[in-house]
Amino acid sequence: MSMFFVFGCFMFFSGCLSFSIKRKHLLLMLLSLEFMVLSLYYLLFSYLSGFNNDYFFSMIFLTFSVCEGSLGLAILVSLMRSHGNDYFQSFSVLW
Repeated sequence: MSMFFVFGCFMFFSGCLSFSIKRKHLLLMLLSLEFMVLSLYYLLFSYLSGFNNDYFFSMIFLTFSVCEGSLGLAILVSLMRSHGNDYFQSFSVLW
């Protein structure tokens, strides 16, 4: 059980590291966020596997993570149409 926890934590912190390093492009930031969500799903699934057949909450988490991913891609498409690129520094939040 501890090996799964260490591997999941390594996945999560490598996702955090890639999120903080690759902050130039919005697509790379979204991909690293999805990797962090995937690692959280892995941790949740490995934790709930200790309880017998109690995977209902993991399906709810997976549903919300898919909705979050589709919302991020919709925001990316709207920013690409309005600004022409996915550089995070090219558009200002203040206007």
